Amino acid sequence: QLQLVESGGGLVQPGGSLRLSCTASEVGLDQYTIGWFRQAPGKEREGVACIHSSGVSTNYADSVKGRFTVSRDNAKNTVYLQMNRLDPDDTAVYFCAGIILPEHQIGGSWLTDPQWQRLWDFWGQGTQVTISA
Repeated sequence: QLQLVESGGGLVQPGGSLRLSCTASEVGLDQYTIGWFRQAPGKEREGVACIHSSGVSTNYADSVKGRFTVSRDNAKNTVYLQMNRLDPDDTAVYFCAGIILPEHQIGGSWLTDPQWQRLWDFWGQGTQVTISA
């Protein structure tokens, strides 16, 4: 069973940067598409970005395009989310999740549709990101 642990959250000023990590223990994540999701208080969970197991195909929410970059190092069993130009609206608990997907489905609803989000197989516990002056 894939066990995911997020790290790297914290308090950052607007305009700053953070890099989140999603690390797998017990089982390698090299076969899994890994997604990043976030949930702010009183708001629905939002898909942020995902990366196919190959590391080639990615998908981003419109709200983070050009600011966030998802990458992976399968040798280190880790997926990263580099977040730049952070805004207070990015404040949320960030989760990573894993699922096995064909590469052609990366750009579909797996990231953005709440009903499809529930189908991701494995979830981490989350890490808090707070953007505040």
